[in-house]
Order: sequence, then C-alpha cells, then structure tokens
Amino acid sequence: MRYRELGKTGLRVSEIGLGGEWLERHNTEEVKEVIEVCEKQGINILDCWMSEPNVRSNIGLALKGKREKWIIQGHIGSIWEDGQYVRTRELAKVKPAFEDLLARMQTDYIDLGMIHFVDTEEEYKKAVEGEFMEYVRSLKKQGKIRHIGLSSHNPAIAKLAACQGEIEMILFSINPAFDMLPPVTDLDEYFAEEYKEGLGGIAPEREELYKICEKNGVGITVMKGYAGGRLFDEKTSPFQAALTPVQCIHYALTRPAVAAIMAGFDNPKHVYEAVAYETATEEEKDYASVLASAPKHAYSMGQCTYCGHCAPCPEKIDIAMVNKLYDLAVMQSEIPGTVKAHYGQLTANASDCIQCKSCESRCPFQVSIAERMRKTKELFS
Repeated sequence: MRYRELGKTGLRVSEIGLGGEWLERHNTEEVKEVIEVCEKQGINILDCWMSEPNVRSNIGLALKGKREKWIIQGHIGSIWEDGQYVRTRELAKVKPAFEDLLARMQTDYIDLGMIHFVDTEEEYKKAVEGEFMEYVRSLKKQGKIRHIGLSSHNPAIAKLAACQGEIEMILFSINPAFDMLPPVTDLDEYFAEEYKEGLGGIAPEREELYKICEKNGVGITVMKGYAGGRLFDEKTSPFQAALTPVQCIHYALTRPAVAAIMAGFDNPKHVYEAVAYETATEEEKDYASVLASAPKHAYSMGQCTYCGHCAPCPEKIDIAMVNKLYDLAVMQSEIPGTVKAHYGQLTANASDCIQCKSCESRCPFQVSIAERMRKTKELFS
C-alpha cells in the first residue's frame, strides 16, 4: 500500500481508504471481517459519516485494541433521530450525536472532524460563520478532534472551504463522470457522439478547486469514486462504457491534492478489487482510452448514487436502498428473486411515498426521487 500526505495535516493516509456506509446493513462479525481485511492490506483511513447506532458500534468493536492504527473521519452534524439519519446544525442535537460517535467508536478523539455535508451557501454560512463553527473549534481545542475537515459535493462550496483557513481537508465527490462535463450549454452538444475536446472537458470550477486545494495545502479525500457502482456497467455508465474499480481509483488519485479515495466495501472481495490497484499495470489503470472511445463523455445529473443524503423521510422509507433495488431490478429482463426478497423485507417502501418531495431538496445530484418512487411502486406491484 502506498501512503500520501493529507494536505498540511501531517497525516500519512493510505491512498485507498474505507468508506463506511456499505457496512450499515451488516452484522458485527461481517463488519469486523471487512475491517480486518482492510487492515491487512495496509488501509489506515476510514470514513464514518453514518449516524445509525449499530454501524458505529460495530466499527468501534472492530477497531478495539488497534485504534492507533486507524485515521478516522468522523462527521459533525450527522445525527440519528426517530430511527433515521438527519443532517442538522442544531447544537442541542449535534453535541450528543458527536459524543455518541466517540462512545460507540470506543475512542476519545477523532482524527478528522468533518463538518458534515455542506452544499449551499446558506448551509456554509450556518456551518462556518456561527455557533456551529465555535463548537467545532472547541472540539479541536479539547483534543476531541485533531483536524477540521468539511464534506461537500459542490465545487463552489468546497472552494470556499479550501480558502477559509481553518479547514484543513475536504471530503469531495470525484469520478470521471462527475468531472468530465463538456464546456457547453447546448444539450445536443453535451451529448454529442464525439466530444471535440476529448478528455479536456473537466468542468472548469472542479479543475480550479483541485488546483486551489493543492496550492493551499488542503488535502482531499474522495467519496463517490465509483458513482454508486454505475461506472462498472456499460448499461448504467453515463459514458455507455464500463470502467473497472482500478480505473476509477486511478482517476481519483491523479487529481491534484487528492490523498485517498474512500471506497465502499460490502465484503472482503470488494476490498481485494480495490487494493488490486497497488499492483496494477499502467494498462489496467488506463481510463483515458476507455473514455476517449466511449459513445458519451458526460454525466447527466439526476442519477442516484445511493449516498443517503435524501433522508430523513417522513414515512421512514430508506430511499437510497429503494433506489438501489429499483436500479438492480430494471437492469434485468425479470426482477431477480433476491432483489424482490430484499424489497419485501423493507419496513417501508415506495408504496409508502406521499410525494412530499422533501427528499429532493436535500439530494446533491438533483434526482427526481418522487417520480422514481412512483416507478418503483409500479414495478414491484
């Protein structure tokens, strides 16, 4: 495993990290197995944005006795309320949720205290200019966090964070689909059969962000590196061409300021597929030739990446899981039995959607969730 400096934090992180969200639906032994495999492969950084109590406890049990081997990204502002994940800046809720994170992870400090999920200027002001930031500063002063970070999907907001001065690193969504947007406004050109600029079409504001982070010594860890797995199948890839985990990882790690990609691991096999990058040939890493000959070169917003930021739902629907099962179902000529079974086990599903669209206002990727719920209800009925 190769290690990189995370900006000016002084931390050396494995270039492949563990994004913890896929551990949410696993039991204690399964979580322990994934984390042990990660450790044996040299992975030393993990992200726990999830507020769900069981996954926090399971990760904590897996790290027991070896806390010093791990660099933890723990999020401030992600809480568990009424059985669901909620993002909030209300300190009366934020403080006990962070203390819960420490307790369940069986540690007295978090290496990277992440200001959780900031995608708008209004949210940025709430998080960085008021009492919320004072609380974050107090955590650092007490040693409960060692460094201040921020997570965002919006390059404009991430740029503000990179220039803020106190924020030392950013968790940002990076993959070739999100980056390679043609610099045009005409939709016909956007999805042209051939993109004149080849691979020079990285959205200018994203390219600028990476350069600013590099210049300012603000490290980046990467989320959504696989675009929710869509990039692995030509049927679901916005390029209409499949990439491998190794190619996606290589893309992320070749962006300026990037120190690590936080890959989601559902089982040990996924860990091995990711760490294969460490011994991959240049040919195996080559994403450029795949994209250069792909039918499409741009990513269309509106695709769910199962990130879970749409929560909470007033009807307690696990929207991310419903969307994932819908996408798995429509990829086949018939709905696979396992997909039907998983859908049937949900305590609430698309049939319970009241079309309030509150989830859509929280979605970083502009997914028409209410419409997807309607389609899912029809499909599974």
